[in-house]
Amino acid sequence: MKLYRHYITGSLLLGISTGMISLLARWISGNIILSSPESLIKYGLLGGIGYSIAGALSIFLFGILAVPIRNRFPSLETIGDLFHLRLRRDGYLFMSILIFLLGFDSLFMQAVGAAVLFDLLFNIPLSLSLFLFFLYCFLVAGLGGMKWIQKFEGISMFFIFSAVILIPLYFFIQEGAQEVYGGIRLYHPYLLVINNRDTFLFIITFVLVGFGQVITDRSTWQRLYMIEKKKVQITFWSTALVWFTVPIALSVMLLIVIFDGAFSETYSLLFMLVNKIDSIFLILLFSLLCFSALSTTIQAELHATTVHFVKHILKSKKTLKTDHMLRTESYWISGIMLFTLFTITLFTKFSLLEFLFFYGSIYASCIPVLMIVILSKRTIPRLLPYSIGLGWIMGNFIIQEADPLKTIWYSFLCTSFFAVLFLLVKKNEAKR
Repeated sequence: MKLYRHYITGSLLLGISTGMISLLARWISGNIILSSPESLIKYGLLGGIGYSIAGALSIFLFGILAVPIRNRFPSLETIGDLFHLRLRRDGYLFMSILIFLLGFDSLFMQAVGAAVLFDLLFNIPLSLSLFLFFLYCFLVAGLGGMKWIQKFEGISMFFIFSAVILIPLYFFIQEGAQEVYGGIRLYHPYLLVINNRDTFLFIITFVLVGFGQVITDRSTWQRLYMIEKKKVQITFWSTALVWFTVPIALSVMLLIVIFDGAFSETYSLLFMLVNKIDSIFLILLFSLLCFSALSTTIQAELHATTVHFVKHILKSKKTLKTDHMLRTESYWISGIMLFTLFTITLFTKFSLLEFLFFYGSIYASCIPVLMIVILSKRTIPRLLPYSIGLGWIMGNFIIQEADPLKTIWYSFLCTSFFAVLFLLVKKNEAKR
């Protein structure tokens, strides 16, 4: 029987190219496909470009932290191992449960994205397409573990980048770049506005939320320790540069759709895009783009969230478990999570951008606490993890602010205040 560690890492050591493929497979997600139309229409062309910049910068910033993390904590495997090493038992459990909930939130967003896209692309009942999709993800990630996930990431990236290169190129050759630009100026001149203050606030807020997502992401931390130590920083930076191109390419696809007329609602843009593609090959390629982006992200998140739950929540009960027991628990937990997602997704509809804003305040609140846990050499105050909850409550319920972007910043600042306060209290206690 193989060790449970083999299920976690696949006994793989990733170089720059394989590390980039694995990170891109996690971060090129269904959220990009569905959020790009909303960010483009709500904040204009600058919002679409800013979405790309913000996401890439989030990965780049974590790349800066990657080397100090590997140097200071060389023997970790997951983000939960960091909490176990640095926090007291109650703080460790609190952060482990919070990270699990954020993982389930990420899976839920991908599942709803899958429901929207499958309903758009496939002329079969949604329940059947979702069931087959989740069954595929369970077989690859739930049962196969990291080694099987890695086997499918390369071909998925091939389909994704083939689509984002060939589809815009086909339409610009067919329509002409000047015709597209002229149509946007005629029908949608608001997309070309560049002095919108809300757009700039959206960009810097998304940097904050994006960095919070990356620094709390379970699968990213797994890959951080699977990449060769000397190559870890350049791998993250190269990933950020390549990731930057994908949302821009998707925004360009949408410009091709709307340049010659109006549209009814944001999600109708994807339906219009599919209808506008008159090549069977390109329709197949777009379908493979959607399937690949959704499947690789769900597989990475399902595997990492399952490992986190089994290793840091179930195993924290101090009962001795064999590797066989841990793998069996992982199979059950991954299956239960996918069944829950399948059930909820069939009855849920919402705006991904609004959902991201709601959870964005939690991601932002996690940043100051995790930065202290990673960088501080002092003993961590017992109350430090709870500053996330205090900051989130203050930002969302006590400070009455209707603007979701400002609410995220209030949560971040309140959490930072409580985190610094707890550090000062701990320092004063040490001097006594």
